[in-house]
Amino acid sequence: MIHFSKWKIVLIIAICVIGLLAALPNAVPRATLDQLPDWLPKKQVSLGLDLKGGSHLLLGVDVDSAVRERLTAIVDGVRTSLRAAKIGYTDLRVEGNGVQVQLRDVTTIEAARDLIKDPAGELLLSIAEDGLARLDLDDFTLRRWKRAILEQVMEIIRIRIDELGVTEPTIQQQGDNRILVQVPGVDPQRLKEIIGKTAKMTFQFVDSTVDPALVETGQLPPNTVLLPNADQRDGAPPFNVVEKRVIVSGESLVDAQAGFTDNQPVVNFRFDAIGARKFGDATKENVGRLFAIILDGEVISAPVIREPIQGGQGQISGNFTTESANNLALLLRAGALPADVTYLEERSVGADLGADSIAAGKNAGIIGVVVIAIAMLLLYGLFGVFANIAMVLNGILLLGALSVLQATLTLPGIAGIVLTLGMAVDANVLVFERIREEVRNGRSPITAIDHGYREAMNTIIDANLTTLISSLILFMLGSGPIRGFAITLSIGIVTSVFTAVMVTRLINVTWLMGWQRRRRGALLPL
Repeated sequence: MIHFSKWKIVLIIAICVIGLLAALPNAVPRATLDQLPDWLPKKQVSLGLDLKGGSHLLLGVDVDSAVRERLTAIVDGVRTSLRAAKIGYTDLRVEGNGVQVQLRDVTTIEAARDLIKDPAGELLLSIAEDGLARLDLDDFTLRRWKRAILEQVMEIIRIRIDELGVTEPTIQQQGDNRILVQVPGVDPQRLKEIIGKTAKMTFQFVDSTVDPALVETGQLPPNTVLLPNADQRDGAPPFNVVEKRVIVSGESLVDAQAGFTDNQPVVNFRFDAIGARKFGDATKENVGRLFAIILDGEVISAPVIREPIQGGQGQISGNFTTESANNLALLLRAGALPADVTYLEERSVGADLGADSIAAGKNAGIIGVVVIAIAMLLLYGLFGVFANIAMVLNGILLLGALSVLQATLTLPGIAGIVLTLGMAVDANVLVFERIREEVRNGRSPITAIDHGYREAMNTIIDANLTTLISSLILFMLGSGPIRGFAITLSIGIVTSVFTAVMVTRLINVTWLMGWQRRRRGALLPL
């Protein structure tokens, strides 16, 4: 244990230097990070919601409506198949957790059996003798559908928030139909604008032939719907009569970017190959008609088709600001939410409260370090100085590791750091007490230190390993602040064992070699 090979010494020094460089950006104001040399790390510790301030939202997801929409799509498929086969039917609709249809002629049951189906093969078909056919969801498939919808909503919300450039958002499932969203450093209203929109976009034709008098009385032609007009510039009508038939849906969009045309904010979009072909054919056959661009049930733009639009690229213009154009482009890139969301709980944490928490954490850390340092000096003298050097180095390495990993530091995380600094000297206490015992038993300084580290090693590993396992369990089963505490504690355990065992042992051995040469035969200052 006394002997150190050169490669070990180099490795220990290299780890300490790298940790110091990784922690250095945290001592520099964020605004001046770019002034650091390019070879230096520039990542700072990410602050959590309780330290940086930000938004806390609890969302309710309408998974039942999303399931019903999926069943409605199956209804459309069954209708098309039965009509193509010229099989008569009535009462085709969604009923409960399934689809039902009444066949007019019971002699067509066998022919309809292959037509009344779910394309994915997930619904169970049953046909009664009177021709009543049902496609039903079993409980297992229904739970799987709901879980998939909730996971898709979470993923789309994550993509939308990532587009904002936010560091370390928290997006977690709560129960069967709720999602917790915590985003540091973002205004709640801005976050709600990004998350809350379903962003379901369709391209449909405007029916300009409808008499305005009929619109006022609500007497619309079949296969049309009245939608509000979001763009009220130049005396635009408050509503548009739009054909129900969807020409192209937002699912065919592959990119959307905000831009400017004639100094006005616009959104440029691009379709995939199938969407580009549909869009090109529709505009080619309907030059001169109004083409409505509909977002979440509102007509955001209804331009006139001047000429066929080939290539799958287009532009959305309207009453946009730069921010609203960026928001729309962001929503279209992320995709539409498969279900509506509502806000069940909303909290905003101010930056001032976070600053107070940071200050309190700093004060607690400083007081803890000073008390520990004084205690180590009084108990172990010069060896206590070595332990204090290792404790400070442990804090630096922990800060550097948090910076490199971009782990989120929360208020409980600060508590984990303070606890880690206290634990950092535990190993040294075990070693130093063991060395004292060996000295009292008559061993020489070299053998006393050798046996002290050797005999204390098992205890050190056992104690820290059990704590590490506990912190990993907290990380896996906990959420939010609990995970922050577990992260800092886990990293701190690794760094504290390294500094307490490797660094202090290297300092002790280096000092011991020089001490032996200068004062051979003297007692250890312990």
